[in-house]
Amino acid sequence: MDKKALFIVFHGFDPNNGISKKITYQINALNACGIHTHLCYMEEKGNKTRMVDGQIIADYGSGLKSKILKRTEFSSIVKYAIKEHITFVYIRSNHNANPFTINMVKKMKKAGMKVVMEIPTYPYDAEYLSQGMGKQIFQDRLFRHILAKQLDAIITFSDVNEIFGKKTIRISNGIDFDSIKIKKSNTTDSSVINLIGVAEIHPWHGFDRVIKGLAAYYAAPHDTIVKFHIVGYFFFANDELMFKQIIADHHLEEYIILHGKKHGEELDKIFDECDFGIGSLGRHRVGIDKIKTLKNREYAARGIPFIYSETDEDFDDKKYVLKAPADETPIDINRIIDFYQHLTLSPADIRTSIKHLSWENQMQKVINYILFAHNTD
Repeated sequence: MDKKALFIVFHGFDPNNGISKKITYQINALNACGIHTHLCYMEEKGNKTRMVDGQIIADYGSGLKSKILKRTEFSSIVKYAIKEHITFVYIRSNHNANPFTINMVKKMKKAGMKVVMEIPTYPYDAEYLSQGMGKQIFQDRLFRHILAKQLDAIITFSDVNEIFGKKTIRISNGIDFDSIKIKKSNTTDSSVINLIGVAEIHPWHGFDRVIKGLAAYYAAPHDTIVKFHIVGYFFFANDELMFKQIIADHHLEEYIILHGKKHGEELDKIFDECDFGIGSLGRHRVGIDKIKTLKNREYAARGIPFIYSETDEDFDDKKYVLKAPADETPIDINRIIDFYQHLTLSPADIRTSIKHLSWENQMQKVINYILFAHNTD
């Protein structure tokens, strides 16, 4: 019998959303590795419904009851998995360890399924607390060790060997090379350097450090024009107000372009105009040092150099990477200019350096460990 997987997310699925795109790439990779994979997700337009590949497996209706059921009713998932002879369940954690998720995994294990859970960011407590969401994570803290005990492994993009007492499978955020276009050769004025930061913007991205760095740069004599293109939306409205205030206070309107959310050809066009990527510069604000962000990999796949402040073992030694200190100092713009002007690698050189980070290679590590008991180290 062919091996079949069920990929479970506890939220909605939007093809244009960054997280949903990543999930699509992971599912495509599992299929390419020979594991026929189905996607289970929530649809919340109108009635709240639990879906698998576009088909309803549970309709929770609307109102308060539906909000409760979407967080507690998982028997429909178990029934589907048993009926379809699923052998491998891949859960994307929503930090929702509770008696209901524990019971779901127990039933899957009893039916002979292998079950793993991906924790996209670890540790994550400080991230929740920094956003004033301590209540949301209280229940998870109570039950996550019990949930972990039921799993076969936890997938992590960190370098830790164990999370909540369970052995980890350490992988990197991957790249779907077919979906990311390489940057066209730069034909713009060499006296102008265009920086780009793409994100659903949170404080841990630290883009404010770049803006403050630009304020210091333009307050002093300078020869090169440096512009910062920010692509994406601000998760918190107050952050957007703060950014705009800093821009206005230092008269940087000409040099900082807020593009809003872009994707597809519009995003490709902006990348073609830009020279240097801005990765995360504030992970220290939420207590994270070692992480393998998707954004670093996307910049490399585009073929542009970039800067970040965390530890990322896939990129720390690369010649096209500039490391920033993990603190609150403004980014030194002159340092970026000097680094960029002395870089001799082409976009193709940069992209080629990460071919091993394809999603297919990363998901094969999970398959090898879970289904064939091969160590990923």
